[in-house]
Amino acid sequence: MALNRCLLLLRPGVSGSCCTTLRPSTFAVQRCLTCLYVNRLESVTTKRQYISPTPLPPLLAAAGSGSSGGNDDPFKVPDTSLFVPLQVKPAQGADVDIGAELTQVLNKSDVLKLLNKFYKRKEIQRLAAENGLDARLFHQAFVSFRKYVMESDSLSVDLHVILSDICCAAGHVDDLFPFFMRHAKQIFPMLDCMDDLRKISDLRLPPNWYPEARAIQRKIVFHAGPTNSGKTYHAIQRYLAAKSGVYCGPLKLLAHEIYQKSNDAGVPCDLVTGEELMFVDPEGRPANHAACTIEMCSVTTPYEVAVIDEIQMIKDPARGWAWTRALLGLCAEEIHICGEAAAINFVTELMFTTGEEVEVRNYKRLTPFTVLDYALESLDNLCPGDCIVCFNKNDIYSVSRQIEARGLECAVIYGSLPPGTKLAQAKKFNDPDDPCKILVATDAIGMGLNLSIKRIIFNSLVKPSTNEKGERETATITTSQALQISGRAGRFCSVFKEGEVTTMHRDDLMSLKKILSDPVEPIKTGGLHPTSEQIEMFAYHLPEATLSNLIDIFVSLSQVDGLYFVCNVDDFKFVADMIQHIPLNLRARYVFCTAPINKKQPFVCTALLKFARQFSRNEPMTFDWLCRHINWPLVPPKNIKDLVHLEAVHDVLDLYLWLSYRFMDMFPHANVVREIQKELDDIIQTGVCNITKLIRVSETSEGLRVMTEDEDLLAHMTNDRTVNLENLSTAMKALSPRRMRGTKVLGYRSVESDRHSNTKGPLATKLMEKGLLTKELLNQLQREWLKSQIKDESTAGKSDHNDPKEKRKKK
Repeated sequence: MALNRCLLLLRPGVSGSCCTTLRPSTFAVQRCLTCLYVNRLESVTTKRQYISPTPLPPLLAAAGSGSSGGNDDPFKVPDTSLFVPLQVKPAQGADVDIGAELTQVLNKSDVLKLLNKFYKRKEIQRLAAENGLDARLFHQAFVSFRKYVMESDSLSVDLHVILSDICCAAGHVDDLFPFFMRHAKQIFPMLDCMDDLRKISDLRLPPNWYPEARAIQRKIVFHAGPTNSGKTYHAIQRYLAAKSGVYCGPLKLLAHEIYQKSNDAGVPCDLVTGEELMFVDPEGRPANHAACTIEMCSVTTPYEVAVIDEIQMIKDPARGWAWTRALLGLCAEEIHICGEAAAINFVTELMFTTGEEVEVRNYKRLTPFTVLDYALESLDNLCPGDCIVCFNKNDIYSVSRQIEARGLECAVIYGSLPPGTKLAQAKKFNDPDDPCKILVATDAIGMGLNLSIKRIIFNSLVKPSTNEKGERETATITTSQALQISGRAGRFCSVFKEGEVTTMHRDDLMSLKKILSDPVEPIKTGGLHPTSEQIEMFAYHLPEATLSNLIDIFVSLSQVDGLYFVCNVDDFKFVADMIQHIPLNLRARYVFCTAPINKKQPFVCTALLKFARQFSRNEPMTFDWLCRHINWPLVPPKNIKDLVHLEAVHDVLDLYLWLSYRFMDMFPHANVVREIQKELDDIIQTGVCNITKLIRVSETSEGLRVMTEDEDLLAHMTNDRTVNLENLSTAMKALSPRRMRGTKVLGYRSVESDRHSNTKGPLATKLMEKGLLTKELLNQLQREWLKSQIKDESTAGKSDHNDPKEKRKKK
């Protein structure tokens, strides 16, 4: 009686209490405590309260529920497709089902019906939306909740009691909502910490990230002008005159050039790039001046003068964040910015947010360049000092092969070549005593190389690129790109004082003139990128999420004002997904994902994967280990494929050096690797100098492969030694030699178009020797093949109205 009285006192009189009836049980006390828990839960979340809640202001509602907000929510609505649900396994193998002891065994069929009824209720869907579950998340959470309830051998006591009450008509289906939300927050943990995640990903005040820079009043000087205007020269002069300074450039070549100039001028200067750290002091003490790639600049070291080169790259979809970081964060008394005038207004507005004024110094081009009224049209019209600009490697190979066929020697420069090879090719082209007077290059010549070019010739005006979303696209070059490349013609202090610009094809000339005459589009935004600290804080709240998923959620929730954009993170995510299965701590995983690799090179990606796997085992990457994986020592390339592989190996060595500065103990042999990288650079230089020979070998190998295929096909068709003339004729036409790569304007001529070519080649001789082909049959095949060629030309419209007899006469 005392126990019954206790239970009745605990019962608040709300329908659905499990104390409606009592039966003798060994779990009476546990049931009493369960009633207390359930009734307290009901007192907080009664049906009247959570079906018709008192409306809250949007901000309070969002803060209270951690929701993504509705239309009045000032926060950015997240992309919930990025929320990956965690797996909650159904409870299995319980020895005792306390819920069933307290109430009754649940009928799974009845439970399924009431769960489906719960899912369809509009009130529940509305409540879920107010608690951060949009339609997608609500559906995923319900499917997981239903699976958990239906497949569990035993449910938690409180949930079992509620389900039992609803099945017995002692409760309402809406009473499940608190338990449903509890489960939803288990599979979507971000629902419980959405406010914290929003604060972490709030990127609206980047100037506040750099307290050292905000603590001083900086002088900002913008040196604006086109290429070859002397803007960088004047900034560097101020840098050399300062007591301390840092140069921040976009390329290793530029950083190395300033490093050499500084030391040659008697100003001790260190070199800092991602792969290399060179101190002028023998004991390794830092000098007062440093030349670095922009990603490596220090935002905590104080300087008197800092130079930021090529500021227009602040809009770059992948690397723009580095210029934003340098501009806002460098702790220098004077910041000298060099770049296009299109960035003046943006930099001025950006500096307004830091309370700093911008002094603008405008420069004009020192030597003029003119756009010619005629296109080159043929490589026969090339002159000394010409540079043909292509936008892909295949065109580089094609053009250089055709130039060599004309008895001319050319230098070759493209982006994936090592810096040493680029400099060697530039030196060869610039040397007045060298017979090499023609340059074939990609837009890699746009910065970082001093070249003596008289005329720039655009082989094409279409260039593949990556947009802000990380999508690959092909588009006509912009005015800024065209000016950057064209400006390499007629440089100050070069042999050619005036430059010329034209195109290879006549049809492109008018387009080029229009592009160059258009104003450069002003820069409106600068890039930002999540830091490792921000990602670590995200991971603290979402410990089960993958790094790739963390980045996706961060970008989805990130808020930026109108001056910024979040750089695309496709390369980062590519590496994150690639090494996800390797057990690494978050900081190490983040570093590996920021490694600068070309994801189009399988050999480099495989090397990164091996590095990460070896790192996870805590086994150092020794020199011997590396040599085994790159098959060192290497030999000079025999064909283009070998050359491309050597370039990939050079990138792997770069990757090793890059990682060695982040994990010195795990990559201990950086000095030895740098030595063999120099040897590899020499091997690649040899290959590039003989690039036309490599192309010829590659074409010969391809031709031999095709010939083998042709022989197999003919042998199959003549296997029974009885040749059908019509079939063999068809086969001969099908086996006509492949066209060489290239265009007619480059001088390529199809072998099949040469009517005077000797059809009786090695294949014909071989067939005759085997008795599969007679001389008479070969002559007849020649006549039929020639006739088919004339017919094809007639169909193409070259001689539509000619008399066939006249054709035979001409033949």
